[in-house]
Amino acid sequence: MLNIVNRTKYSDLDRYFKDLNSYYKRTLEVLEVEDEYNVSLIICGPITIRRINREYRNIDSVTDVISFALLDDDEDIEYDEGIELGDIFINRNRVHSQAKEYGHSVKREFIFLFVHGLLHLFGYDHMNVEDEKKMFALQDEIIGDLK
Repeated sequence: MLNIVNRTKYSDLDRYFKDLNSYYKRTLEVLEVEDEYNVSLIICGPITIRRINREYRNIDSVTDVISFALLDDDEDIEYDEGIELGDIFINRNRVHSQAKEYGHSVKREFIFLFVHGLLHLFGYDHMNVEDEKKMFALQDEIIGDLK
């Protein structure tokens, strides 16, 4: 289950929530996992994401997306509604600025950042070339030709 919380005063991204649910399900299909996970997506602004980045990653800068996985190899956190996979924070302002910078739609950037964060929750990373190729190939497969 995907839980979405908008912590900004803007509602411009709300129209893509249904699409996010579709891409959440698509990600589970591509990864061949059951839909027994709970994921929280928090839409925030640059001040909040910078604070989170500073407090939890010791990086004092604004970023576009941060994921916090709750699962580890030893135990799952289970609730009545499923397993808590983790939280994804997306910076609303970066969604807009990066869409413009990369020349594609706000919808595509928002979904890309969500899928990117979701893959991190499932343990994928891009810290080396091999892992980056694997993660980015999955992103491309999931997102497809979305513009």
